[in-house]
Amino acid sequence: MNTAPIIIVGAGHAGGRAALALREQGYAGPLLLIGDEPHLPYERPALSKQLLLDSQPADACHIGSAEQYQTLAIERLSATRVSAIAPAKRQITLHDGRTLPYHKLLLATGGRARQACLPGAGLAGVQLLRTLDDAAALRPRLQAGQRLLVVGGGFIGLEVAASARQLGCAVTVLEAGDRLAARALPPLISAKLLALHRARGVEVRLGCQIAAFRGDGSVSAVELADGELLACDTVLVGIGIQPNTELAAAAGLAVGNGIRVDARLRTSDAHIYAVGDACEFPCPVSGQPQRLETWRNAEEQGRHVARSLLGAADAYAALPWFWSDQFDHSLQLAGQLQAAANCVTRPLPDDGVLLFYLDAAERLQGACGWGAGNSIARDIKLAEMLIRSGKPLPAAALADPASSLKSLLKGVASV
Repeated sequence: MNTAPIIIVGAGHAGGRAALALREQGYAGPLLLIGDEPHLPYERPALSKQLLLDSQPADACHIGSAEQYQTLAIERLSATRVSAIAPAKRQITLHDGRTLPYHKLLLATGGRARQACLPGAGLAGVQLLRTLDDAAALRPRLQAGQRLLVVGGGFIGLEVAASARQLGCAVTVLEAGDRLAARALPPLISAKLLALHRARGVEVRLGCQIAAFRGDGSVSAVELADGELLACDTVLVGIGIQPNTELAAAAGLAVGNGIRVDARLRTSDAHIYAVGDACEFPCPVSGQPQRLETWRNAEEQGRHVARSLLGAADAYAALPWFWSDQFDHSLQLAGQLQAAANCVTRPLPDDGVLLFYLDAAERLQGACGWGAGNSIARDIKLAEMLIRSGKPLPAAALADPASSLKSLLKGVASV
């Protein structure tokens, strides 16, 4: 009997969930969870919202408790970095030189916030937001009357902008592109997002190029490419994350936009698996390789890979899904929007909207919604079920607010 443990490298959301799922699914062997942060595994969505607004304590983000890991005999090495993997020997090397054997290895290495490679990026007050420690450092700076400048009009930057405005900060968002969250959102939803932020007092500048951060020890202004200086007290750089693939690449594993895995989440080495933000996997809708930085992806891949590690052969089939809260509105995306042949728009009350993306055979491939509060959640859930059904759907029924999406699941459209 093999006495080497299953080792999980990366104690974030996906890694923590996988460790707990292995025990839930009956694995009784040795299990080691290694993370480079000092914290328990935790979920990240609250970092830009509840933690900044002081509406939730940091420990509410934790996945499991220290007592639970101890009771389940999940050994944890915190504040520990893995420096190398030797697949031929089935062992890893830690930063202090120790080597540890593994039976199977799971890479849940996540990603790191991208730095702005500009003069002055090292000034105090130029902040990133990726970890609990980042959120703890940012929160005291978001006092009423303080001037926050957000670099990047993606979801993290906009969520922080919304939180800061609610705390009474003066907020400016600088986005290099011609619309907000352009890589993820269709133009109509981007426009609604822009209108909401401007209506709530956020100054948003599109097509904006930054030359440098200025200040004497601490940031006091951002210099734009045209020489204009924008005064500020704090800068949040929110320009995406860089997946942590270096460890896998150095070990000879296949790497593209992430650590490449098959439908079982297994890498090019049969004894090594990968999940989460650093993982590039086949999309269940299109079959094309993709990498997702979402809560659901970390949660569901963590659960699925536990089954794969224990010998299950079923493919990872969870649909892509994402949400973001912006002030008192929310947006959700499900499935794949990019490869659709046709987009159908359904207006909703209070300036809400649903967009349905159909392929050439009129099968639903993806859906995107915008609305007040949680008003679109049920419709997006029904859209997910319609995507899974694979049924051709009448565009007229999808576009008609009086037509029940639930009835389309039964093949009867109320038109």
